[in-house]
Amino acid sequence: MSESNIEVQRARPSDIGNIVEFINRARPAGKEVSRAEILERFSVVGFLLAVRDGEIIGMMGWLAENLVARVTDFMVWPAVERLVAGRLLIASMEDAARELQCEAAILFLPRNPPPEMLIFWGAFGYKPADVDALPKAWREAAREVRGSTDRVVVKQLRHDLITRPM
Repeated sequence: MSESNIEVQRARPSDIGNIVEFINRARPAGKEVSRAEILERFSVVGFLLAVRDGEIIGMMGWLAENLVARVTDFMVWPAVERLVAGRLLIASMEDAARELQCEAAILFLPRNPPPEMLIFWGAFGYKPADVDALPKAWREAAREVRGSTDRVVVKQLRHDLITRPM
């Protein structure tokens, strides 16, 4: 997927060094991540990278299980790239999730998310929801990743929900 010379690609283990550099460049000083931390994340989630001219400007960590895609990591830097790179990352994840027959995509919110975060995700069809109000399979998927999270944003990807095992 490409727009404005930004390409989205699936991350490979050989990208770990560049991912670490990107995260540490984008995060406030003192909150750096290590190569070992990112390598460990690779064993849990898949990463999509938004790349322009060989440089990472955005990333999304996600996993799909039990017909639910869960976004666990999302970062775009510099912030002026957020809309375009974010749109490409979200669309790539949703396309892959639909191929996997996912019913919904869930993003976990930090405590007291800033209004801009909700507006950003809302622009892509994600709506705030209480985990307890989600359909059972979605609720279980949300609890599996972040046991105590009670707020998420959700987008239904399929209108024909699975009601029995495939």
